[in-house]
Amino acid sequence: MYPGTFAASTPDKPAVIRASTGEHLTYRQLEDNSLRLANYLDSLGLHRGDGIAVVTQNDLHLFEVYWAALRSGLYITAINHHLTAAETNYILGDCNAQVLFAGASVAEAVADSGELPALNRLGRRIVWGGEIDGFESFDEVLASVSDTPRADEPRGTDMLYSSGTTGRPKGIRAPLPDGQVDEVKDGYTQIFEPMYGFGSDTVYLSPAPLYHAAPLRFCGMTTSLGGTVVFLDHFEPETALAAIEKYHATHSQWVPTMFIRMLKLPADVRSRYDVSSIKIAVHAAAPCPAEVKYKMIEWWGPVIFEYYAATEAAGATFIGPAEALEHPGSVGKALMGVAHVCGEDGSDLPAGEVGVIYFERDEMPFAYHNDPEKTRSAQHPAHPNWATTGDMGYLDDDGFLFLTDRKAFMIISGGVNIYPQEAENILIGHPAVYDVGVIGVPDEDLGEVVKACVQLDPAFAPSPELADELIAFTTDRIAAYKAPRSVDFVSDLPRTPTGKLVKGELRKQYWP
Repeated sequence: MYPGTFAASTPDKPAVIRASTGEHLTYRQLEDNSLRLANYLDSLGLHRGDGIAVVTQNDLHLFEVYWAALRSGLYITAINHHLTAAETNYILGDCNAQVLFAGASVAEAVADSGELPALNRLGRRIVWGGEIDGFESFDEVLASVSDTPRADEPRGTDMLYSSGTTGRPKGIRAPLPDGQVDEVKDGYTQIFEPMYGFGSDTVYLSPAPLYHAAPLRFCGMTTSLGGTVVFLDHFEPETALAAIEKYHATHSQWVPTMFIRMLKLPADVRSRYDVSSIKIAVHAAAPCPAEVKYKMIEWWGPVIFEYYAATEAAGATFIGPAEALEHPGSVGKALMGVAHVCGEDGSDLPAGEVGVIYFERDEMPFAYHNDPEKTRSAQHPAHPNWATTGDMGYLDDDGFLFLTDRKAFMIISGGVNIYPQEAENILIGHPAVYDVGVIGVPDEDLGEVVKACVQLDPAFAPSPELADELIAFTTDRIAAYKAPRSVDFVSDLPRTPTGKLVKGELRKQYWP
């Protein structure tokens, strides 16, 4: 199913609402505009399997572009608008995007830096909400093409990127679905529609950035089933509660940091809003402290559900509120794939022992685009159909999974994955830096935040001003959320005789 199904039956029903303004797209508008855009992409000569990209803040037009791609057999890549132009252009080149759609408010992220290839072959750029040099007007493009129905509408899918341990993002390119857009359900819909009761009466509140995999896919599922998406421009705790009450949201998805911030609101503010419409509040992206989950269940009732997965869709575990109270801290049991926890030699570990998490599937479920070596490294050495994203954890005697480290020493700040290597590669280029290690340190609000431990060149002396300079040096070159929030100056860093930084020893100085 897809929005066009409901354009016929409920044409005036809101498909998507922007909570901050009340602006919305009806199912008729979403159908008509996505159809026009699909015809436009077809007129450019795009074929099944080609790709387009979109960079924007949360915006109604994103849904029109998304469904234009999905009804054209195309890959759509939603790119983090906080990235620098060079980072954006790398992804555009790697995914072979033929057309770029962007909001004018993210002009800096889509500027052609000249350092990396931007768009391929066609190189068409289209902007809404203002002007960007070299971009065509979205409104003019939309007005220039017909809304003639298409006889062939093969279903497309997304091709999203997650950061790589070496600093380069890696694209996850799944096979295209086989069938027409109105015939094929994507993987999210197949799993979550029956599990969480999504349907035409769903009002799904999305408080997160829509370039992330889960928010984009949950919103796509909701509109494919005839429900209504309500999205926030950005998360603010009281604004989110107000939106639940105003729109009578039935379903929503969060990261634990959002729970924490809502729980920190004064009691009289929390009690001001009626959240009784919520039937399912899903959380993912980072482990949720057991106490936080308990308090949310106490506040919202037994509606808090968790799943553990990744953009790669290697496998997934799920846990409901009752099981979460019985197994505090667990991310649940595997329902997509069979979970294995393996030691360094690849053998299965007994319950309670920490190792690398693999999911056994009938076949390898994903491949990293243009990176066969990375794909091979995600496969179990003896079982090529077992896949991992590098997360570590353990299983208890009942088969419930618990996470310990995420992707070695990857930093998870407010539900966002950050790889320290990127900042390290930047900082080592500063003349004052002799050696550097970037780690996550505890933070009550975000779970952890980025810190740089810097050994200075003897010609330089530690100072607050130099720390600020190093932070600015990093944010000038990579997205600010990846840069350190603080700098500690150290006399030396723990390294092995071969030069490998022992981050476990470094982290011990900051973590209990």
